Amino acid sequence: MSDSHRRPVPLNKAYRLLNHGPTVLVSAAHDGQRNIMAAAWAMPLDFEPPKVAVVLDKSTWTRQLLEASGTFVLNVPCVNQADIVQTVGNTSGLDITRTQGQDKFQAYGLQTFAGEQVEAPLLEGCVAWLECRLLPEPRNHEQYDLFLAEVIAAQADERVFSDGRWHFEGHDGLRTLHHVAGGHFLTIGDGVDGKTLTV
Repeated sequence: MSDSHRRPVPLNKAYRLLNHGPTVLVSAAHDGQRNIMAAAWAMPLDFEPPKVAVVLDKSTWTRQLLEASGTFVLNVPCVNQADIVQTVGNTSGLDITRTQGQDKFQAYGLQTFAGEQVEAPLLEGCVAWLECRLLPEPRNHEQYDLFLAEVIAAQADERVFSDGRWHFEGHDGLRTLHHVAGGHFLTIGDGVDGKTLTV
């Protein structure tokens, strides 16, 4: 995807980029090193300022980088990237760097672009990107592997997200992924509008 389809998302609508529960790719960078990993447990927490939560295991290098930098990106991948999601979710960036002298982005030919607010790379081809500033909560980090952050910039692919709404019709390859287990994903389906019942 070229940047011609990326549009800023008002921060008071940024929670809608995650409200439907997609798998995300967490990218972080610090001191010239960068990494990316998959995370199935991410969610919006607040409207204004927008906040998010994500669970990151203690063993991950991405977690170490985001703790050191205080920032990270939640990239929202799509069906076209299922193999990438599976790959970066099941490989160690630290091992790749130590054995091959390159990071996951280089090893798998992942294209990135620079964010507006953070050092972490944003992955091309995703359908949304949330740049985040870590809210330090050491007890949550250590006891629950839970990280809270404020969203400080957000973008989305206007082909499937505009006017604060997801609309995937005609773009099946851009539907978001929802991890079940063992490399199996569901994709977001068609939208249905509900009506408020009268009493």
